[in-house]
Amino acid sequence: MSKLSFVAIALVVAFSGGVSAQTSDPRGACKADYDKFCAGIAPGGGRVVACLNGKRDQLSAACKTAIDSRKKQ
Repeated sequence: MSKLSFVAIALVVAFSGGVSAQTSDPRGACKADYDKFCAGIAPGGGRVVACLNGKRDQLSAACKTAIDSRKKQ
């Protein structure tokens, strides 16, 4: 896994809160979606989450849940 992918996933997980009850691997909830849609986006300043939100209709259910959980905090 590249450092960029790891950092992006860590950011999403850090802000996802209670996602662990809803996904078997919360750290990977958005990895595939990030790799597919946002791999060129540098983490920081909310850029990765903004990118994922921009592709929301194409995201996996687990990733949508992780992002939604982040918004509730």
